[in-house]
Amino acid sequence: MPTAQAHPPAVSIVVPIYNEAENLPDLVERIAQAMATQPLAFELLAVDDGSTDASRATLRELAATRPWLRPVFLARNYGQSSALQAGFDRVRGRYVVTLDADLQNEPDDIPLLLARLERDPDVDMVSGWRKDRQDAELSRKLPSRIANRLISRVTGVHLHDYGCALKAYRRPIIDRIRLYGELHRFIPSLAKEAGARITEVPVRHHARTRGVSKYGIDRTFRVILDLVLVVFFMRYRQRPLHAFGGLGLWLAAPGTLILLGLLVVKLLGHDIGGRPLLLIGVMLLLMGVQMVAAGLIGELLMRIYHEAGGAPQFYADELVREDKPNPPSAPADPAQAASTIIA
Repeated sequence: MPTAQAHPPAVSIVVPIYNEAENLPDLVERIAQAMATQPLAFELLAVDDGSTDASRATLRELAATRPWLRPVFLARNYGQSSALQAGFDRVRGRYVVTLDADLQNEPDDIPLLLARLERDPDVDMVSGWRKDRQDAELSRKLPSRIANRLISRVTGVHLHDYGCALKAYRRPIIDRIRLYGELHRFIPSLAKEAGARITEVPVRHHARTRGVSKYGIDRTFRVILDLVLVVFFMRYRQRPLHAFGGLGLWLAAPGTLILLGLLVVKLLGHDIGGRPLLLIGVMLLLMGVQMVAAGLIGELLMRIYHEAGGAPQFYADELVREDKPNPPSAPADPAQAASTIIA
């Protein structure tokens, strides 16, 4: 059984929890058994997201005899993204693993993901792929498939399974991303934006046997709205004028053409006051100007944000070499070398 480590652990496992008291004892025990099969020391950050059942009391009881278990209790239910971020803010390991608390993810697959990170330095994130999903409800399978294809196509990060909570990261990637709202579904896209090189491996999946699922069909509509935010964040975060200004030009151009046409009609002596095109042209031009102005304001805000010490404009890794004195070059002529020694 793993024991407490004097030094920071190599692996930090983050599990968001909401009303999973029935699953917690088995979850903690199975994670401990899975981590005992590999050499890396670990910690388990169990983040209770304002549970209303006995989850908090169960975590306190389990932590009393397990020094590697670190419960985190949020003041109320903030949502899965906030729970994950609360765990990310407290990780100490060089690797970070996430999974759900409902035991549908297989804890024995954690060493599989860690082994991929250990042996492949060119991979920063390993995402689980529930290749054989055990969800019985079509209401969960079909929207998930549609969402996976839509997100992959729009963001350019092609994964089979965005919804799988079982993932492993190198610590620098976690330090570069922040989760707000319900952006936990788009962690691969955010990680890609932060420079992560991502791969996907098949993992096991189990049907829920205890507790109640927290997901419903309404989640599909929230995913679409969050996808708009993520796409804007990935493509236009540092150049908002291209987003708002481009749309503004598309609106202002036809509006300007309409008004110029009506001006010609007016100069020819025709009345244009009652024409619907006049109202349409004015509205399009005004909306276009407003969108361009919004883009300019966005550019100013981004510059203020970066210059005030906000998120960096880019991430980079540098190969640092140790400075060592060059060894003296051997003389080309052996006779010259002998004379040097005699002298």
